[in-house]
Amino acid sequence: HRRFDYRPKTDPYCQARYTFCPTGSAIPLMKEEDVIEVYRLQAPVWEFKYGDLLGHLKIMHDAVGFKSSLTGKNYTMEWYELFQLGNCTFPHLRPGMDAPFWCNQGAACFYEGIDDAHWKENGTLVLVTTISGTMFNEMAKWVKYDNETGIYYETWTVQASPDKQAVVWFDSYECSKFILRTYQKLADLGAVFNKIQTNYTSIILFSGEPIYLGNETSIFGPLGNKTLAAAIRDFYYPFKPHRTVGEFFVDLLKIINRVILNHQFYLFYNLEYWFLPMKSPYLKIIYEEVPLPNGNKTSSGL
Repeated sequence: HRRFDYRPKTDPYCQARYTFCPTGSAIPLMKEEDVIEVYRLQAPVWEFKYGDLLGHLKIMHDAVGFKSSLTGKNYTMEWYELFQLGNCTFPHLRPGMDAPFWCNQGAACFYEGIDDAHWKENGTLVLVTTISGTMFNEMAKWVKYDNETGIYYETWTVQASPDKQAVVWFDSYECSKFILRTYQKLADLGAVFNKIQTNYTSIILFSGEPIYLGNETSIFGPLGNKTLAAAIRDFYYPFKPHRTVGEFFVDLLKIINRVILNHQFYLFYNLEYWFLPMKSPYLKIIYEEVPLPNGNKTSSGL
């Protein structure tokens, strides 16, 4: 996943149904001698709207919580889509614009408080490590860097087969990856993690070796490939928001025909388009263990 020099301004066309990070605040500077508890937080995606529905499918959202022993204050930090998941996964086909239009930025959100009921009811709220104020402040600097350079949400992991050792063509870049990066940064700073099992959700597409197609200019520009441009637009059209159930099922049949029967998928990754020659089992949602990192116990810690 490519890092960028800066975060571009979002286009007013991109609108979120739910405001991104509505109570967000700056990350506070902790006193060096503070002792801060770090919590693993996990709950079903859209739990506030659908309860445990997506939890049954193991489609989970991840975050991290902090509690200061000096102030008693709690904080939550997470990373998610600015304009909801659908916009990050598929583009808009706007009238008068040849190229698909993407609203696919993601970002970190930090705010005071931990909503215990939200995380505990259908998910997880568990202590994973304890860090010093110094380590927290170093982590905060890293979060700023990570947030300014890793700016695009990517829903899909793409790999060659379901085998554990299979080639991963493209890795996802979503909430759980931010939490894993945060844990690793804390481990690098000297945090020692408790030995508990930690599982995360991945949505995987299965494909043969991807074929590079080009970027927006080379495909959709004045000297672009009109046939390829039309094929990409045609592929994305059935993924649009639907007004009726009938519309949805008609387009679902088109998607099944394209992805499963014709083994086709067009992926937008790092501002470039790739063709995926899809193969069985095509798509799988997995919830598998990714162990907590091993910290360097000789680093400056508590």
